[in-house]
Amino acid sequence: MAQVELIMPKMGESIMEATILNWLKKPGDKIEQDESVLEVATDKVDTEVPSTHAGILTEILAKEGDVVKIGKAIAIITTDAADAKAPAAPAAASAAIRPGQEVALPVHSNGTPAHADYSNSSKFYSPLVKNIAKEENITVAELEAITGSGSEGRVTKKDILGYVENRKLGATIQPQVAKQAVSTAAPAAATRVNASINAGDEIIEMDRMRKMIAERMVDSKRISPHVTSFVEADVTGVVFWRNKVKNDFQRRDGDVLTFTPIFIEAVVNAIKDFPMINVQVDGDRIIKKKDINIGVAVALPSGNLIVPVIRNADQYSIGGLAKIVNDLARRARENKLKPDELSGGTFTISNVGSFGNVMGTPIIMQPQVGIMALGAIQKKPAVVESPYGDTIAIRHKMFLSHSYDHRVVDGALGGSLVRRVADYLEKFDANRTI
Repeated sequence: MAQVELIMPKMGESIMEATILNWLKKPGDKIEQDESVLEVATDKVDTEVPSTHAGILTEILAKEGDVVKIGKAIAIITTDAADAKAPAAPAAASAAIRPGQEVALPVHSNGTPAHADYSNSSKFYSPLVKNIAKEENITVAELEAITGSGSEGRVTKKDILGYVENRKLGATIQPQVAKQAVSTAAPAAATRVNASINAGDEIIEMDRMRKMIAERMVDSKRISPHVTSFVEADVTGVVFWRNKVKNDFQRRDGDVLTFTPIFIEAVVNAIKDFPMINVQVDGDRIIKKKDINIGVAVALPSGNLIVPVIRNADQYSIGGLAKIVNDLARRARENKLKPDELSGGTFTISNVGSFGNVMGTPIIMQPQVGIMALGAIQKKPAVVESPYGDTIAIRHKMFLSHSYDHRVVDGALGGSLVRRVADYLEKFDANRTI
């Protein structure tokens, strides 16, 4: 008989914990190696955890809803089916290593429990941060006023513990927090309009991902003054070239060739020409990024949106980009992306043309400063210039929409970038190979 612990795996450089969403197996079930055993959620992605061994799931050490640190045991697997019912460990030992124990709610000085409902906050907080806030009796208003140092301004464990320490020392942070809380809450109270609910209306609760999307979109509009520039591009050469090579590419590589990798190549080349669009804002500093990492917005079957990232996109050919785009899109829809594949983007594209839209005004993915929407390709009559005079011809045209952060990107740069992308598409070499 052999018993092994199923460990919460590492899910990215910045991921320190995960919340158990759902156990796909129950004690006594037979599992194969690499078979999915449970679903977990991090701040970045929901994913499945596979079994590291084949055998029988003997004991579950962390229940649904528990927050488990990376590297902690979450289950016991017996690799000898004949002894599957043997206890995994003494009860005391099991209790000692059981992760994600529920934390008792703090108690006010008058003896009544403090039931702060952090789910009502407009901001996203990790389960660990919320547990610390409950333990330290931190109100929702206080929590919302803490300045976060994490990705996209999120409050980290270090931030909240620092605040707790200052509060214990009697520092002047409390009056400051109270002031911030008032100024933060006031606009929300003034601008929020209660929805009218009538007989027959259906009320749908937002899922966790939709809440995160809503929060990030509102934050982005608050953080960045958005400006959008538009250009119409003649992509006739691109259309004819793709039609010419797509069947050979699919036979040779077993993958489809969409327009997206062609557009990504044009965007990457334009970013090389205008590197100050490949930046991020850090207070009063501008961080010029060395790598060009392109985020590609993908619509999920649930209706939500997710943005996997192609790292070092400038190092791939169109064929290589096609394979990566198809793989990321497929795994995104199957909920099999890794957390690291959703972070580190420096510029994003969104193909609104796939929904039949001719243009859009996309919202920037923070902390990036630019995002480009790709409209539908349409046949249009157009004037074609030639040495022998102008003629009217049917051409394939599309709109490119570039939204950029006007704090650091002026109209000249934002408009020049989208014009350069159009230039690369219009000058596309129709005789190139793939």
